[in-house]
Amino acid sequence: MRLIFGLGNPGNEYKNTRHNIGFMFLDFILDNVEFSLNKKMNALEYETFINEEKVLFVKPLSYMNLSGEVVSKYLHFYKLSIDDILVIQDDLDMNLGLYKLLFNHGDGGHNGIKNIILNLGSKEFLRLKIGISKADIDTKDYVLGKFSKENMKLLNNTFEKLHNFIYDYVSMNRDLLIGKYNCKDNN
Repeated sequence: MRLIFGLGNPGNEYKNTRHNIGFMFLDFILDNVEFSLNKKMNALEYETFINEEKVLFVKPLSYMNLSGEVVSKYLHFYKLSIDDILVIQDDLDMNLGLYKLLFNHGDGGHNGIKNIILNLGSKEFLRLKIGISKADIDTKDYVLGKFSKENMKLLNNTFEKLHNFIYDYVSMNRDLLIGKYNCKDNN
């Protein structure tokens, strides 16, 4: 069984904001997958099977800064290892349209990741970082700001490039997966 957490903030006011890129990527993937939907442990949980393995896509309903509480509950409830999770997050330090797969890295100033590390007591989990670029405005205002139409087009192109990522995540070992999804220019 695999757990895939898309990070974001609940509520319509946060829909299509930069900080909700994890939710947005899960929505993109789930558009092409049959699933059942449950609401439990303060999260929306979408259950499906990929290559005969049960996969839960999870959107925490806590705010971003408390994401770790939901991740921890899921790991304990399903008695899974930290090796069985993937977290999808936004990244201010990468240009919009770029992505990077990391394992065993610090929080990089991302409060959602900081809370996950705190609640798990480890940073040894897999993360897909999707760039949202930086701007010369207050970080909080920027990450909670919405994408422009032009930026949404670029973001959708990035999601298209990643359309096989989840299937590869389920079927490939971690080192091969990181090698495949860590191209410098993501072409």
